[in-house]
This record gives sequence, structure tokens and C-alpha cells, in this order.
Amino acid sequence: MPQVGTGDYRYEVIHDFFKSPDGEPFGLVSRVAADDHDRVYVFQRRNPPVVVFDAKTGKHLASWGAGEVTDPHGLKVVGDTVYTTDRIDSVCKSFSLDGKVKLQLGEPGKASDTGHVENWLVERAAGPFNHPTEMLPHPNGDIYVTDGYQNARVHRFAADGTLKTSWGSPGKGPGQFHLPHSIALDGDGNLLVADRSNRRIQIFTPEGAYLGEWTGMGGPNDISRGKDGNYYIAEQEADGNPAYCTVRSPKGDVLAKMESRHVHGIGVDSEGSIYAGLTQNRGVDKFVRVR
Repeated sequence: MPQVGTGDYRYEVIHDFFKSPDGEPFGLVSRVAADDHDRVYVFQRRNPPVVVFDAKTGKHLASWGAGEVTDPHGLKVVGDTVYTTDRIDSVCKSFSLDGKVKLQLGEPGKASDTGHVENWLVERAAGPFNHPTEMLPHPNGDIYVTDGYQNARVHRFAADGTLKTSWGSPGKGPGQFHLPHSIALDGDGNLLVADRSNRRIQIFTPEGAYLGEWTGMGGPNDISRGKDGNYYIAEQEADGNPAYCTVRSPKGDVLAKMESRHVHGIGVDSEGSIYAGLTQNRGVDKFVRVR
């Protein structure tokens, strides 16, 4: 099997590793994430929206979420909780690992007023939510949400769902956003926000103070932090270049860059294997770490 990657980060690629349990094609796959037990959650745009597989064997383990999510977008798994965003309904929900709703933020179909939107750049920023993209808890007990397709903000909530603060405005300067699309945390609790249409990842303190940014990438669709402390980034096609699954160090140095089919979501298991969620090809490619 051909290998991709560089140096210590080399992978063998298995296309369409998981098979839909009902024999039908997957819907558009928006996100992929692994839990602490190496169960992989595939977030697809058809029912059931969440399909769970064994990372090693590819065996189907569970499916859930029908009727709970209209337009699946963001999905992260932290501990015993699955955090999701419903783009069109402008709702964020967390679930138990078996699909029971734990918390809901927002009201279905009720979007904040951000004025005219052109190519995902809004006229003005507003409160929660208008097509949110990612939901992620923080060790400080709060929950952060990137609100991106028709907003330009990061929102910070208390654990009970009370809004504490928001930051961001439309644009390309520090602390501004053009489609904040995903979020991850570093080892110090700072936030890495994938600012997709600005082709960068901005770094903030938990209070929203700007610390810096990483550039030199296609539009970042998703960013996940592995157990190794590295970051796994799904990059859109840009400037005639293909899509990539990229591995960066905690300081942002590129460790590996693998060409991919159009990848919208990216997850990594405890063994360092990468799972690429594909929109156009509607499946999941597995990049098996070679050691």
C-alpha cells in the first residue's frame, strides 16, 4: 500500500474505511471524531446523523440522533459527551455517548441579525447564533462556540448555558473573522480558531485576547488536537492546490501534509491514525500511522 506523509509522520491510506450500516451511501460527512475508547463518530447529513464505528475494525457499533439535528455541522467528543452544532437551525446540542440530549443552546430556527451576508462575510457581528459551526467545552467549565457561516463571533457560555461574553467582528485583522469554522484548545487552555475564509488559525486566551495566528494553509475546515499534543487540520482546496490533511506541532510547525479528497472534518485516534470526513465523496478515508 502506498505511503504518504514525511519523516516520522507517514501513513497508509484506506479510502472509504467505514461502510454505512444500511448499505446506502453516507450522506455528506461534515465531521469525524474519536472518543477515549477509539470509537469513531461520523456526523452525516442524513438520518441517522451520528453513526459510530470501531476505529480498528471499522465495525458499526451504534447510530443515533434522528430528529435531533436538522443540518449536521460541528462535532467534537470530549470525555463522556458529544458536542454538536446544527447549522441551519442555529442550535448547539451536547449528547451523552449513546445519544441522549444533555444541553441545548439556542432556539431552532431563531437566528441573530447579522445583516447582509455575502460569501459568508457578514455585515455586522451579533449574538448567538446564526449558523454556528463548532461547540467545545473548556477545562475551566465553560463552553465555547464558533458562530461562523452567517456570523463572525466566538461565544463563551457557562456550563448551564448562560452566555458570558462574545468576541469578534467581520474582517481580516487580528480578532476579526471571515467564517470561523472550527475550534480546538492547546495545552494551556488557549483557543485555536479556524478562520476559514481568511486561511488562518487564530489563537486566543480563554477571555478572548488575541495571541497570534498560523498562516500558510488552505481554508481550515476543521482542527483537532491529538493525544500527542499535535494538531490535525483539514484544509480546503485553494489557489489550484488540492485539499490536505495536515499535522502541525504545538508551535504550529508543519510536520506532515497529505493530499486528500475534499476533507471537511478530521479526527485522530489514540494510535495516531487520521480520519478524514469527506463532503463531495461522502465517506471517511483512514490514514493509518506507520511506525
